[in-house]
Amino acid sequence: MVVEEVNILTTVFLRYDNEKIFYPNSVLATKPISNFYRSPEMSDSVEFSIHFSTSVESIAALKSKIKSYINSKPEHWRPNHSMVVKEIEDVNKLKIALYVNHTINFQNYGDKTSRRSDLVLELKRIFEELNIKYYLLPQEVALSNVGHLATSAR
Repeated sequence: MVVEEVNILTTVFLRYDNEKIFYPNSVLATKPISNFYRSPEMSDSVEFSIHFSTSVESIAALKSKIKSYINSKPEHWRPNHSMVVKEIEDVNKLKIALYVNHTINFQNYGDKTSRRSDLVLELKRIFEELNIKYYLLPQEVALSNVGHLATSAR
């Protein structure tokens, strides 16, 4: 919400949908308040999993292409991003996190969401270009013979 008006007893906020909300100042005195205009630039993260059999060379190419994308959008992203392998999950996938920094702060939440969406779609495009896929491990299926169902037409 954005502060619209400060009075002696109440403060008026304007919500994202332009609804005015009145808070008694005595309530606000007991609550944490964020100042988005003075907050630093936002950081963000995207987590994804790739198949454990993905080659180290493909992972290096993935890092390189992500770096190229981020550097091609200096108006959206700071160049100091990082990609880390967080863990091996279920013996067949690598859980990876991409950490990025926006060039905007928290007051521009709509822009942040749009940029993050573009980043995720670019990751998908890069995965397709590098043929990085994720497959489930083959799973055992047990079948047993239950016998015939006898049908009677009487």
